[in-house]
Amino acid sequence: MNATVAVILALALGTYAFRLVGPVLHGRVEIPERMQDLASAGAVVLLVALLATGALTEGGGFAGWARPAGVLVGVALAWRRAPFVVVVVGAAATTALLRLAGVS
Repeated sequence: MNATVAVILALALGTYAFRLVGPVLHGRVEIPERMQDLASAGAVVLLVALLATGALTEGGGFAGWARPAGVLVGVALAWRRAPFVVVVVGAAATTALLRLAGVS
């Protein structure tokens, strides 16, 4: 067995173990309310950081103004509870139109 297969098997077993821990420990471990709130806030912070990095950077530098503008339009449409297709098409159309107009 080569090293790549061993690493893949180790990651697969670790992933399965993480998935199994939830149902096995359900009801046996009580997580404090404060810890649940912190975990929820942490997930939101990570998602916002991922969104900001994807929207603002490309190749280690600033992505230009068209992409962040498209993301903002998408966020505004999602905030107003527009259908998913409308959010995606609105964000893409905003970015495309700004790039067509010469805004990078």
